Amino acid sequence: MNIDVKELIPQREPFLFVDKIIERQEGEVDKIITSYQVTGEEDFFKGHFPGNPVMPGVLLQEAIFQSGACLMASGSESGLGVVAKVSNAKFKNMVRPGDELIMEVELLDQLANGYFFKGRTKVNGKTVLAIEFTCAKV
Repeated sequence: MNIDVKELIPQREPFLFVDKIIERQEGEVDKIITSYQVTGEEDFFKGHFPGNPVMPGVLLQEAIFQSGACLMASGSESGLGVVAKVSNAKFKNMVRPGDELIMEVELLDQLANGYFFKGRTKVNGKTVLAIEFTCAKV
């Protein structure tokens, strides 16, 4: 797909953790697949952890939230997506410089301005994060 992520969400470097949209499905299943290439040049690696760089789990969550925001942005209503609830976050592996995150987010339900998602991030086919989250469009 050739959609510029920056046209969909307001985040910018150094806090943008989605490089591209790989696939977008609408219909019976509404989901998006995105990616982010971890370069190792990101500032957070300077302190997390020197000599043993690991991408912080909170930033893995942010990357999947941004993927969900890309999915929300494809709707007709304008607004900013903000995270309202996070549940069942399971971190299964570490992310290191050179890894490519592949994030899949599925919209489970939408009620008014509330969007209910489940997501999974993989590196080399292995799950690093599984999560459920709710966003509100404000």
